[in-house]
Order: sequence, then C-alpha cells, then structure tokens
Amino acid sequence: MSNVQKRTIRHFRIRRKIFGTTQRPRLSVHFSGRHITAQVINDVDGKTVASVNTTEKDLRGTARANTTGAKTVGTLIAKRGLAKGIRLVVFDRGGFRYHGKVRVLADAAREGGLQF
Repeated sequence: MSNVQKRTIRHFRIRRKIFGTTQRPRLSVHFSGRHITAQVINDVDGKTVASVNTTEKDLRGTARANTTGAKTVGTLIAKRGLAKGIRLVVFDRGGFRYHGKVRVLADAAREGGLQF
C-alpha cells in the first residue's frame, strides 16, 4: 500500500468524526508536493466559505509547500474567514500528521483569530 493510499484511509477515518456546520465550519488542509490548499467548508450546505491556495496570483511566486508557505496560508485563511464572520472552526488535517507544516498552518490560523 502506497503512502497516498494510507493517507486517504486516515483521512476517511478522520472525516467520519469531523463535520462542519454553519456555526462551526471545517478548516480542511491539503499538501501536495508543491502547493498548499486550505478551505473553510460548511458541510451542511456543501459550500466552501473561504479558501486559500498557493497557486493564487498573489502567492504564486513566494509561497511553496514548506513551513513559511504554510504560515502564509494559515494567516490568509484566518483573515478571509474572519471577513466572512467565521471565528470558530473544526480543524481537519486531511490525514497528514499534526507536525511540521500542518502545525505551523494551524498555529498561524490561531494567531490570525480563528479558534479551534
């Protein structure tokens, strides 16, 4: 079994327990080899409330899939979430270990004003 398949199984196991509501949406993160994606998702309506990706025009040249990029994405997702009136979220680490980039992104989102 490949590492991607193992991560997918862990993610499904996590998603059975985590659910984003209107009052407390889900902050989902994904890390590819080059890019980072963070989304605030309302699972009741099935809509993405706010999102940040390192492929966006503002971040394209500067942010990569490392800890400095994770800090930038965490700060931006907190800013965009607060602009939409969201303070409380449920953190979905996407099957990744809560270590390194995942921890830095979560801490930056907390410092930006999100609570989870």
